[in-house]
Amino acid sequence: MNKATNDIFTIEIVKNSLVAIGEEMFLALKRSSMSPIIYEALDYGIGITDATGCLIAQGNGIPGFIGTLDGAVKAILAKYENRSIDEGDVFIINDPYSGGGTHLSDVSMVKPVFYKGELIAWTANKAHWTEIGGKDPGSFSADASEIYQEGLQFPGIKVFAKGVANDAILEMIRANVRLPDMTLGDLWACSASLQVGERRLLSLIEKYSLDTVQNSITQLLDHGEAMVAEQFKKLPRGEFYADDIIDEDGLGNGPFHIQVKVTITDSKFIVDFTGTSPQVPGGINMPRGALVSSAREVFMGIADPGVPATDGCFRCIEVICPEGTLCTVQKPAPVSSYFETMVYAADVMRKALCTAMPGVLQAGEYGSVCSMVMSGKNSQGDSYLLVQPLLGGWGAGVDKDGESGQFCVGNGETRNIPVEITEARYGVRVEQYAFNDHDAGAGTGEHRGGKGVVLDYKAISGDAEISTFFGRGKTPPWGIDGGDVGSCNYAQVLRDGQVLQQFSKGSRVAVKQGDTVRLVTGTGAGWGDAKKRAPALVQEDIRNGYISAELAEKIYGKA
Repeated sequence: MNKATNDIFTIEIVKNSLVAIGEEMFLALKRSSMSPIIYEALDYGIGITDATGCLIAQGNGIPGFIGTLDGAVKAILAKYENRSIDEGDVFIINDPYSGGGTHLSDVSMVKPVFYKGELIAWTANKAHWTEIGGKDPGSFSADASEIYQEGLQFPGIKVFAKGVANDAILEMIRANVRLPDMTLGDLWACSASLQVGERRLLSLIEKYSLDTVQNSITQLLDHGEAMVAEQFKKLPRGEFYADDIIDEDGLGNGPFHIQVKVTITDSKFIVDFTGTSPQVPGGINMPRGALVSSAREVFMGIADPGVPATDGCFRCIEVICPEGTLCTVQKPAPVSSYFETMVYAADVMRKALCTAMPGVLQAGEYGSVCSMVMSGKNSQGDSYLLVQPLLGGWGAGVDKDGESGQFCVGNGETRNIPVEITEARYGVRVEQYAFNDHDAGAGTGEHRGGKGVVLDYKAISGDAEISTFFGRGKTPPWGIDGGDVGSCNYAQVLRDGQVLQQFSKGSRVAVKQGDTVRLVTGTGAGWGDAKKRAPALVQEDIRNGYISAELAEKIYGKA
């Protein structure tokens, strides 16, 4: 093995190698998973931490998981402070109330990495498992009233001990989930990804020495902090305020308030959610770990330090919020659709800052993950669970139109499940996937909001059920400087072309064979007075079919 070296070229190579290890772990999980929500939609995150749980590398994936991987490692370290952590161990944790938790479907697995008997690092991942048990298929429960209805809880336990699988845990999982082969397949895929990271990290140490790698890790963290400090010079100073409305909690309660004060000093980015509504009976409650993630997500977006996310990038962030609010839920309140409040938390921070940073931030986006679960039996008689987030419209900027058909910012690298796979795996036919033209008059302005989408599933193999978890079902996204508000998200069940039901949060809504489920996502909000929109842009919208000539004349005064 080479002796330790501190030359800047070697340190830079090692730093980039650590980032590459995270990317390789990401691809390993994608290629070995059994769930389309993982291998197609990419609903997971990957990372490496140092021995104390500080994030040193994270692969592409969900930005909303940016504060959860290191939290999982630190929770295991705290729990096993006086118990053995051994080479070959793999821990599993999905506790929403600690350890960077989100909801039970997002399962973290972490593995200690040892070198010559010394704990030197951890590999970690967090993936959305399609089925984790609970009262509803897919383990999402818009109408759950306590955590015990939402699925299996893994409180930070060893699923592998010294390299040997704990068969009792595997059998317990098999007995309590609806699709055991898929769920256990995802468990093995997550474990394999951790092992890939471990092997690559040990290979790096063998090549460059433990001292060099650890020195490079220190340099990587310090470099992230230094780059953020440099970008801080460009941020506005002061206190910035915003609030927003969350329509309902899935049990018919609401509306609720979420508010923030963002304070930017010469060296601190402080977000204070004091004044946000208390935790609620339904499943929109968010754990503190997810609140930290939303703050990190927004900060990295506005600071744009140009380096991979590490613990060093986040040393300047302070998150304040009393316990027991919508953003800091306490056990045993339900958390199935926590992600909706997480999107709101990030949006309200951006809302507070957008007028102070008009070239960086945009008007309100469609403001929801718009997740859905459709369950039934396919043409082969096998049970299916169709689970995916949906695209929508982003808000306009001070100098540009909003993006159309994009995932919410917090979903980052997620993707569509292709139509071909949907129709092959599930008992539905995709009859329409198009931009939303139902709300052509929404989100107008000098620069208009992006378009949402309409997605139609026709149940062709039998009866089915659908549950939806759409935010902004009543309160549209906010416009800026005279720009119009965007439009809302909703789902419909249609029979023979007639709407039977319309809802944003629905639980186990019956779908008969031949019925169509229509999923509609909102248009982003506009920026500026619509009368100032350039005639050429209005004409382009008409040519693209985004708006009719008659409506353009009414809104813009030109066609």
